[in-house]
Amino acid sequence: MRVFIAIDIDEAIRKALANLQSEILAKADIRKSDAKWVNPLTMHLTLKFLGEIKDKLLVEVCEIARDVATRRKSFDIDIGGVGHFGGKSARVLWVGAGQDSENLLQLQADLEQALASAGWPPETRKFAGHLTLCRVRNSRAGLKLANLAEEYKDLKLAVASVDSLCVYQSELRPEGPVYTVLGNYSLK
Repeated sequence: MRVFIAIDIDEAIRKALANLQSEILAKADIRKSDAKWVNPLTMHLTLKFLGEIKDKLLVEVCEIARDVATRRKSFDIDIGGVGHFGGKSARVLWVGAGQDSENLLQLQADLEQALASAGWPPETRKFAGHLTLCRVRNSRAGLKLANLAEEYKDLKLAVASVDSLCVYQSELRPEGPVYTVLGNYSLK
């Protein structure tokens, strides 16, 4: 099964993200099909993507997530600032999540370290908290979205409470991914 560990976001933030997606799509002058827009109902802040794991390892992953959660206090993070991955032509358009939060960085580092101690390969890229708005399907649309992201780089969208870690299963389907919560562990 495909598994990742993430922070869930609330309904008000999902609505704000949906409105932002609509606004960007209208301003960008691209076809909706030029990008795969993420359904706001499925958005989350991924801390660690584990990929395909054997079912028997799920208990260990959940125990690690629970242990890390119980050692950290809840905190708030800012959601805002649109950016992109992919150079001049965006491949992924995102909104920042906890970009300047020492608490978020420490939570993610604790999780990464605990998983590495249990034998999971550490991430080679630096952690960058974000919520994916869309994945771009062609370079022309990517250029337009990258330029448009500049207009939104200082956007203050919301404040999110980080009060638990969720272990999710991800099933890829033609209509889009389906995420199932396998464990939800409260921060203290």
